[in-house]
Amino acid sequence: MTERRRVVLDTDLAMGAPGSDIDDGFALALALADPEMELELVTTVGGNNDVETATELSKQLLERLGRPDIPVVRGGGSSSPRTHAAVEIAERVVAAPGELTLVAIGPLTNVALALLLAPEVATAVREIVIMGGVYLRHTNIAAMPGEFNIWCDPEAAAVVFESGARLRCVGLDVTTRVRLTDDDAARLSASRRPFGAFAGACTREWIAHWDRTNPGATDEHGSCALHDPLAVAAVTRPDLLTWRPAHVAVETQGRHTRGITVADLQTVANPPAPNCEIATDVDVEAFRELFLTRLGGL
Repeated sequence: MTERRRVVLDTDLAMGAPGSDIDDGFALALALADPEMELELVTTVGGNNDVETATELSKQLLERLGRPDIPVVRGGGSSSPRTHAAVEIAERVVAAPGELTLVAIGPLTNVALALLLAPEVATAVREIVIMGGVYLRHTNIAAMPGEFNIWCDPEAAAVVFESGARLRCVGLDVTTRVRLTDDDAARLSASRRPFGAFAGACTREWIAHWDRTNPGATDEHGSCALHDPLAVAAVTRPDLLTWRPAHVAVETQGRHTRGITVADLQTVANPPAPNCEIATDVDVEAFRELFLTRLGGL
């Protein structure tokens, strides 16, 4: 029997709030639908919305998915407070060395605080899978030059990348390629499963909101990216992605570049030692079929 991966999901979940992003909610659902994954804890962080809202929406979604037994622990919205979530993460990881995978799909505030509170987390965690960063290009948005999760708390991200923990990073280079369409929303709604109608309605609303607020991104109209679910899938299906070792640093001071992830791809003599693996390619159709099949069964 395949070993089930024990997972802690750290999220700024917003699914269920009108006009809010949905991919973090889909990531939680995918974690529950994965037969090779055991979701043990959800921790919340400010990002897509405030941490209180993320906490309440996480509880509501777990209830909707029939798993109210999974604990939700509130985290922090900035890098300064000693948050409960960081303590919970640190205690659980240290108590089970080599067993827990931490999947971080929001700003890295809680993860960084856990590492600062207990540096041994870096060696005790099985791995940290991060949805964050953009490594082979940049956002081309002057107001937010870095990917959102890193840009929200670059100081925390710098702590994580400098920690020595095993890191695998799923960034915008690949996540923007995996998309959910209005047709997919109809497929989810037609599943007649408890989660389907809710998921389909949220998807249609988010796509409409995205199209209104991003008029220049014409090639993305009629769809939305599945950033966070791809990171969750990478835990048990790393074969869906192509990985490359890199040394990643986070810009925390730049006037125009705060929040940018700078990736050294080890192409010259004597490069800095790699501190992570980054995803550079994805099997789009294989992931989409996995995602839609598994969520269609919820």
